[in-house]
Amino acid sequence: MNNLNGQWPLIRCQSALLSVLQMAQADRLSVEAGVSAFELMAHAGAAVAGEIQRRWTPRPVVVLCGPGNNGGDGFVTAYRLREAGWPVKVAMLGSRFSLQSEARQHAQRWGDEVDSLSPLVLEGAELIVDGLFGAGLSRPLQGVALDTLAAASQARVPIIAIDTPSGMMGDTGEALGAVPAVLTVTFVRKKPGHLLLPGRDLCGEVVVADIGTPQAVLDTITPQAFENHPRLWLAKLPSTKAESDKHSRGHALIFGGYPMTGAARMAARGAARAGAGLTTIAVPEMALPVYAAALTSIMVRPWVTPEDFGHLLNGSRCSAWLIGPGAGVNKETFGQVLAMLASGRPTVLDADALSVFQDDPGVLDRAIHGPCVLTPHEAEFRRIFDLEGDKLTRARAAARRCGAVVVLKGSDTVIAAPDGRAVINSNAPASLATAGAGDVLSGIILGLLAQGMSAYDSAAAAVWLHGAAAAAFGPGLLAEDLPDLLPTVLRQLQG
Repeated sequence: MNNLNGQWPLIRCQSALLSVLQMAQADRLSVEAGVSAFELMAHAGAAVAGEIQRRWTPRPVVVLCGPGNNGGDGFVTAYRLREAGWPVKVAMLGSRFSLQSEARQHAQRWGDEVDSLSPLVLEGAELIVDGLFGAGLSRPLQGVALDTLAAASQARVPIIAIDTPSGMMGDTGEALGAVPAVLTVTFVRKKPGHLLLPGRDLCGEVVVADIGTPQAVLDTITPQAFENHPRLWLAKLPSTKAESDKHSRGHALIFGGYPMTGAARMAARGAARAGAGLTTIAVPEMALPVYAAALTSIMVRPWVTPEDFGHLLNGSRCSAWLIGPGAGVNKETFGQVLAMLASGRPTVLDADALSVFQDDPGVLDRAIHGPCVLTPHEAEFRRIFDLEGDKLTRARAAARRCGAVVVLKGSDTVIAAPDGRAVINSNAPASLATAGAGDVLSGIILGLLAQGMSAYDSAAAAVWLHGAAAAAFGPGLLAEDLPDLLPTVLRQLQG
């Protein structure tokens, strides 16, 4: 995948995420292209100072500088604020004479006293700039750096982080001694750690600043991860045309369980609101009255025997199907999932349809042949994937192993494709942590799949739409509110 909608290199998409190594590569290639490291550092520190001045009036600031390039950015921030009339104090870990050439030059431009780093330097500070390590640290914070940041956090003085909060891993969001910042100013593009928890919470507001990296340099870098945003999939989102009819908009089929009926009903409404022209729930005959009494535009079809189930699969003109919500962890669900996957049609597996494979996950891996989306939360993921690492790494490894798109849910949902592409979602409000919200999400994915959208794009779009709908509602959200919020979100997107 070399272009976004065939229009421009992927790195030009503002949703692109760069790893720590890719950002270092961009800096190195920029220098080779004629932009000096001194200039890049000057722009970085100026951007930090500018963002501070946009948010606060002049007040006592302590800038904490480390022994690397992050410390050089800190020195630029310090003298830029001083030039603007702010009272500024600088404290450094180590000696400014140990800095590399560009950072040392900027430290010389500061030209004033530099205190040794310790919690004592925070006295009287009303803002603190963390220029200790940024994303360049690959080990836990320790010693005086850890003590000083802990003291700053305990004092509740606002912290502004340069690149990332020191002690937060840029690629994973892992916290190794990091404390929360109210503002993080990073450069060129965000990193995965700015979006993955707990990093996202540690960063506070994240601003991405342009520091003069040439576009030609960025075009040589191929990102594999993105922040989920409509610009990634909006051109592929199904839309209703004048010549459309219900059949051309796809037929979504959900297999409903019993006695737990609410989950499948919410999924069905999610599929219908996402635009599926027809939506059907296939249910055990004993459950027919329950489903039929609660649904109107959603069709309900009974099945009695396994043969009925097979006829439903083989004779159906359905475009895509979903099983899992309320299905039950039992041998019937196990067999139904395998039968659905054998058809090769687009399939969404959620909840119980995943848990039934916890004793032999390899069966599921071998059964996936066609387009398929798995939507586990963390507990379900652990049951079928014995994988270690950060969330992005685990989701990618799971997708590669099973050959399906994996939606690893949470406040920082990761959508990963078998080929290594991934998006990290960032628009989900805390109110989505409510029973049934995941069932609605699986239904939205199904509705988009039924209309011909790819598994990867359906999953990414559905997760974003799900979050946007919840955010539009606000506090007090119930899962059954979500489907009826989708039309407004879709109308805003398509308008």
